[in-house]
Amino acid sequence: MTSPPATSARPATAPGGSAPLSSTRRQPTSASKSSSSGSGAGLGVPTSLLVLLGALTALPSLSLDFYLPALPALTHQLGASQTLGGLTMTGCLLGFAVGLLVAGPVSDAHGRRRPLLVGLALYVAVTLACAVAPSMSMLLVLRFLQGATGAVGMVTGNAIVRDRATGAVAARMFALLMLANGAAPILGPVLGAQVLAFTDWRGVFGTLGVIGALVLIAAYRRLPETLPARLRHRGGLRDAVHGFGVLLRDRVLIGYTLGRASAATGLMAYVTASPFVFQRIYGLSPQTFSAMFALNSIGLIAMGQVGGRLVRRVGPSRLLRVGVGIAAGGGLLLLAAALTGGALGLVLVGVFTTVAGMGLVFPNSTALALARHGDRAGAATALLGVTQFFLQAAVSPLTGLGSGRTAIPMAVVVAASELAAVVAIAGLTRRAVSGHRSPALQPG
Repeated sequence: MTSPPATSARPATAPGGSAPLSSTRRQPTSASKSSSSGSGAGLGVPTSLLVLLGALTALPSLSLDFYLPALPALTHQLGASQTLGGLTMTGCLLGFAVGLLVAGPVSDAHGRRRPLLVGLALYVAVTLACAVAPSMSMLLVLRFLQGATGAVGMVTGNAIVRDRATGAVAARMFALLMLANGAAPILGPVLGAQVLAFTDWRGVFGTLGVIGALVLIAAYRRLPETLPARLRHRGGLRDAVHGFGVLLRDRVLIGYTLGRASAATGLMAYVTASPFVFQRIYGLSPQTFSAMFALNSIGLIAMGQVGGRLVRRVGPSRLLRVGVGIAAGGGLLLLAAALTGGALGLVLVGVFTTVAGMGLVFPNSTALALARHGDRAGAATALLGVTQFFLQAAVSPLTGLGSGRTAIPMAVVVAASELAAVVAIAGLTRRAVSGHRSPALQPG
């Protein structure tokens, strides 16, 4: 049984639990008028809050990308294989998945602010412990814990957006957050490579811990509580299980979830394998590799901002379908280049196209999914993340089958994942497009 769209059941509310925050049309209040000069992109949300939300949602990506230039050296120094080195990413992904399962319902039961601050404090401690890990086995455990504690940032950031907006407005907010999510892959490898020029991989993790501490301080000082006590679910474990059951029975939500997870898995396959493919096979230096990574991420950011400008006229559903089509086309081009021994330039074009498509997939799939279950935004965010991270954790090691000698395993996983995303979106969400749509899902 499918739950009705969130706007028809329970409106998002202001941080203090007073006036509802409509998804598309609001009469300006004195508070909003006074703060309009500091609101982000005319969305009625302070720019400082948007920046903080961007940092929170980008923290998992930064945790994965920041140490990428050091990954080959890390595996060599700890006497591990490329496959074990890849498992440091897999362990972090599994940790994210488990953390999301816990953080989502906890966020719905106890509010957004307190669970976030606790999770960030633990994240900083674990990240600093990664910097002094004595062995690969210990690092794998710590990476799992790093993912689990960092997951609260993703849950809280997305849930706060859903607390304040739905539909096209939420899609615009998520598109703006893509600036931060896109900047994390850009700044992560770039800054990581620069840190690596002065220290080793341990210093890279230490720097990441400092970044986490800065986010914690900003959240403590700036983050409001956006989920009033009267809207919280305090039924404990039974209510959490029931809530996930409600979500899993929503066929359209599952379509958005699987489509987003499959597309993200293709992206993660590229992220996991790219240090070995481009540094070992194509001979790029860590600095050149980080520049290539940055160029691809610029494409993701640019596409996300184009989508943010078009979403009111086109609608998030159509933009999502365009995004998965672009990503699948890039994946097929990458596969053709790898199978035919294509030049580096052709491989880079395929990768760039795939990554750029994610700029439309991520914000619109998230907005469409959360609009259906606004009263369980934390649990719905957890479901999106858990599905994505478990699928990524299962598939990412496959990219190492070539032992760094060929790009074919990476290309196969990327192409197959993006095609699976097309199938999931086209096959499972058709009812949401052909049938009646609530105002929350209308273009504007």
